[in-house]
Amino acid sequence: MPAFPAPTRNDHRSFCEIDGWTLVRDAKGKNVNHHLTYELGLPDGRILRTRISQPPDKTTYGRRLWGHILRDQLDVSQEDFWACVQNGARPLRGTEPPPQQTVPTELFQLLVTRAGIAEARVLSMTKEEAIAAAVAYWSRATPETNGAQ
Repeated sequence: MPAFPAPTRNDHRSFCEIDGWTLVRDAKGKNVNHHLTYELGLPDGRILRTRISQPPDKTTYGRRLWGHILRDQLDVSQEDFWACVQNGARPLRGTEPPPQQTVPTELFQLLVTRAGIAEARVLSMTKEEAIAAAVAYWSRATPETNGAQ
């Protein structure tokens, strides 16, 4: 298990800034004086919230408190936290990376049923490759194979 430095309030703030968290203001639009409060909306609809006691300095966190912050507030592992702070690598938090643009249904049907391309091959294509395959099919299709009467 790798050894990590003792986490500081400043590391916590740096993590929030690198990861794109929003600094929350109080009800009157002013900065909150006793804590820095950050929020982050996740793609799955959850909103994470974390607080950093003022000032965000080199004061370190105790092991139990730090475990709570990582698990319940930041929703990251120790490894992901330090990769973000030290290398700028933003954590995924269990969400899948966005899927590549898929082939539209009508284009999929054309390539499988009319152009005779195997389903597995069409599923492995990018949208651009599928369009190119359709253009190639249309350019060689005759009125009889294209369904025209």
